[in-house]
Amino acid sequence: MPNQVASIGLLPFYLKLYDDLDRGSRAGFDAYIRRIEGGFASRGLKVVTSEICRVAGEFAHAVQDFEKAGVDALVTLHLAYSPSLEAIEAFTGTKLPIVILDSTMDADFGTGVKADRIMYNHGIHGVMDFASLLRRRGRPFEIVAGHDSDPRVLDRAADLVRASCAARDLRGSKVLRVGETFAGMGDFSVPESVMVAKLGIQTRQISLVELDAAVLGVSDAAVAEEVAADQARFACELPEEAHLRSVRVGLGLRRILEEGGYGGFSVNFLAFDRRDRPSDTMPFLEISKAMARGIGYGGEGDVLTASMVGALARAFGQTTFTEIFCPDWAGDSLFLSHMGEISPSVAGDKPRMISKPFFGGGARDPALLTCAVKPGKAVFVNLVPGPEDSFSLIVAPVEVLAEGTALDPPMRDTVRAWVRPPGGVARFLEAYSRLGGTHHSALVLGDRAEAIAAFGRWSGWTVTIVDGSGR
Repeated sequence: MPNQVASIGLLPFYLKLYDDLDRGSRAGFDAYIRRIEGGFASRGLKVVTSEICRVAGEFAHAVQDFEKAGVDALVTLHLAYSPSLEAIEAFTGTKLPIVILDSTMDADFGTGVKADRIMYNHGIHGVMDFASLLRRRGRPFEIVAGHDSDPRVLDRAADLVRASCAARDLRGSKVLRVGETFAGMGDFSVPESVMVAKLGIQTRQISLVELDAAVLGVSDAAVAEEVAADQARFACELPEEAHLRSVRVGLGLRRILEEGGYGGFSVNFLAFDRRDRPSDTMPFLEISKAMARGIGYGGEGDVLTASMVGALARAFGQTTFTEIFCPDWAGDSLFLSHMGEISPSVAGDKPRMISKPFFGGGARDPALLTCAVKPGKAVFVNLVPGPEDSFSLIVAPVEVLAEGTALDPPMRDTVRAWVRPPGGVARFLEAYSRLGGTHHSALVLGDRAEAIAAFGRWSGWTVTIVDGSGR
C-alpha cells in the first residue's frame, strides 16, 4: 500500500443554459457524481467534491476552495458540454495538477439508445474544448478516457493523482548520505548545488561518528522489541548476535532519518570498515525496512536515485531500489540484484533474514533480507542526469518472472528478480544506454508505466517509455 493518502478535488462541469431552460435536469446527475466519488474513495483517495460549476465565478470559487482544503490534484468531470472560456482562468491560475476524466454516465450508447439519454452523455466534446485550450495556454494536464464500469479507468486516474503527489514530494525533499560517494562512480553523480537548483532536493552528509552516537543511544528494550517484530514478519535464519547488532545499528540510523525528516538516504558500504565501534556492521536490514516505510534508498552514495525511490514508494507502495546485474541472453531476461538491499514490500513470499560475510571486509557480518520479487507486471524506472544540468526519466514496463524449480540453492541467499523487458533484452539494453540510463534504478510493482511517465512529466523532465515499439 502507498505510504500516503492522496486527495482530489472533484469538479463537475455543466452548462448554465441548461439550468436556464430546466433547472431540474441537473438532478439527474446526482447519482452519477456519487458513483464517481465512491469509485475514487474505494481506491484509497480522499475525495472533496465541489458544487456543479457553470460560469467563471463558480469555477474560480471551487478551485480556491480546493486550494484551501489542500487537495493534491483536480479531477474534472464533464457532465455536459461546458464552454472552456468559463473554466480556463481558474485552471491556469492554480498550480494544482489537473486530471481530466473523459467519461459519461452510460456505458452503452448504441443505435438502440433512447434519445433523452443524449442529455446525460454528451460531455466529451466539452472535454475536447477544455483540453484544447489548456494545451494552447501551455497548461500541463493528464487525461483518462473510458467508462467507470471498466475498473482500469478509475485505477488509472487514481494512479495519475498519485503520480502528481510523487512529483510534488520529490521537489523539496531532504536526503541523507552516510559516508562519501563511492569513488569513481559518475553516472548518478550530480553536484549538490544542481540538486537544489533543479530539483529542490537538499542533501546532508554525515560520517560514522554521528551514526555511532545515535547507535549508543539505542536501548536494549528497543532492540528486543524490534527483534520480536522481525521474528513475526520474517523467517529469521541467522545467529542471534548478528540479528542483535544489525538491529541496534539500524535503530540508530532510523533515529537519524526520523529526526531529520529525510525522504531518502544512501549508505556507502565502504564506510563500514571497523569492528571496534558502535556502527560495527552495514545496516542492510534497516535499509530494507526503511524502503518499506516509504523512505527511498540508493546505493554507494547515490542520493539522486534515493530521492526518486522514496517519492515513488510513498505514492505507490511496493517499490525498491535495484540494479541490472546480469543479462540472460538465452532466456531473454535481465537479472536484478544488489548486495543486500530490497524492500520487503515487493517480496513474493515471506522474506528470509540471514547473515552473510561482509563483502567490504573490516566490519562485522551484517543481517539482511533475501527474497525473490513477486511475479507479475512491474515498471523499471531510471532518473537520468543529462547535459546542461537537465534530467530525464526512463520508464519501462517489464514482467517479473517466476523462479520455477531450477534455482541454484545459494541463489536463495541473494536479493533477486528476473525481469523480461519489452522488445527483448538486446534492444532494451541498447535503447537504455542511448538514453543515458544509469546503473541505479527503481522497480515499482504493478501496471503503472502510464502513471510513472506522468510523474516524470509533472516533474518537468523529458520522459521516454521504452515499450519495445521502437517509437
